[in-house]
Amino acid sequence: MTSVVVIGAGLAGLQSAWFLRREGMEVTVLERLDEVGSETSYANGGLLTPSHAAPWNSPGVWKVLLRSIGNESAPVLFRPRALPLFWRWGVAFLRNSTPERFRGIIEANAVLAQRSLEEFHAIQQELGESFEHRANGTMMIYRSRASLDNGIANARMMEGHGVEHRLLDRDGVIETEPALAAGSQEVVGGIVFPDDESGNAHLYCRALARRLVEDGVQLRLGCEVRSMRIEGARVRAIEVDAETIEPDLVILSAGVFSPHLTRDLGFDLPIRPVKGYSLTFGVEGWNHSPQVPVVDDDLHVGITPLGTRLRAVGSAEFAGFDKWVNPRRIQMLRDIAERLYPEAAPYLNANVDQVEWAGLRPMTPDCLPIVGRCPIENLYLNAGHSYLGWTTGAATGRLVTDTILGRDPGIDAARYAYTRFE
Repeated sequence: MTSVVVIGAGLAGLQSAWFLRREGMEVTVLERLDEVGSETSYANGGLLTPSHAAPWNSPGVWKVLLRSIGNESAPVLFRPRALPLFWRWGVAFLRNSTPERFRGIIEANAVLAQRSLEEFHAIQQELGESFEHRANGTMMIYRSRASLDNGIANARMMEGHGVEHRLLDRDGVIETEPALAAGSQEVVGGIVFPDDESGNAHLYCRALARRLVEDGVQLRLGCEVRSMRIEGARVRAIEVDAETIEPDLVILSAGVFSPHLTRDLGFDLPIRPVKGYSLTFGVEGWNHSPQVPVVDDDLHVGITPLGTRLRAVGSAEFAGFDKWVNPRRIQMLRDIAERLYPEAAPYLNANVDQVEWAGLRPMTPDCLPIVGRCPIENLYLNAGHSYLGWTTGAATGRLVTDTILGRDPGIDAARYAYTRFE
């Protein structure tokens, strides 16, 4: 039986383990923290959104980054102290912001996201758990005609790849989400994406982990990989704490920490951390609380219903590996949540069931994940999912498994391969 070690127990690693185990492989998952899904998968936006296929490096993004320097209230913020980490990566990021590449990335993300939803539904059915899941779509709202027109253009581009949408005027926005009525005075319109879904990614990771253990996967928490020993362009051993593991294959799914392991192997993964924030707060007792995930395109904040709570997420902070929860950024989320939903004020101020969090998104220069082979023969990659970790993670778990088995995955695997950066 082929033995596989998966490094990382977030969305990417656990879903890789899921598909590998179903092919009869002997799977061990190593996680340096004491619980699964405790990094980027922990308190993210909770969205499965093929509608978000448009990459962050849209044409003209360099202007946004320049304007952000020194502006603590900017949704996208670049901190100059992080320049040594980002300068080469940033050049590639900007190089991918041409209109032609922008369109190509939308297509690649949309194809992967559509496939991922199919795989996710199969996993969900087998797990038989809810993890606060909803399949009632998402809605983008816009505060200017220019931003709405841009949103319509992107939506029409994605529609050619199977992402359905419906245009709304302001009355249609309120009809879709009545809780917005009191805070929608500045909204000019919206777009509904009926096939989008949402849920609690951390609960999903925990459900996956329980089933994997039941199925014979060895899950080792609090187990940090120190190094990998290479012989003849192959991983011969993995050093973990005071122990050595000798697997046949290795899957690297360690998010923003993946490059730390590959540099010692002689190659660099172009994955860099981009910090995002979330504020989760209880709304039990609010009889008409929001039911549809809403993303405010102009304010760059999304608000997702999760059971009896709401989660506000936003901000893209290029600040290196700093995970400090900046209270000013949290306050920004708090203010926007109250601006969108004035009736949420008592719940925000009550501090009931509130979680303030910051996580590091594993971003690549083209906002696409890196999946498949690398310069080390028996080391495979499934990392760098950027802001679409849950949206694309099931598909990349399947893709890396198909690659190992030499099967046709049914999509253009080269689009997500490490070789695109060589």
